[in-house]
Amino acid sequence: MPLILTPNIPDPDGFYAALIDSQRNMSDEQADMLLAKLVLILANHIGDRAVLDEALSLARDNTVNP
Repeated sequence: MPLILTPNIPDPDGFYAALIDSQRNMSDEQADMLLAKLVLILANHIGDRAVLDEALSLARDNTVNP
């Protein structure tokens, strides 16, 4: 299964609002922990190591070389 790079969330603005709302009233440390846990939960759901490696590489490249 290749990594999907085209928009694939039916309501991206609604999801973004829910993501931000999930961190409401949290410290920065708690918000970072929530995001790390979310990544691990979704990575487990995906389960395909090649897709996960591609996503890691893409995220790192996009962060280091914006």
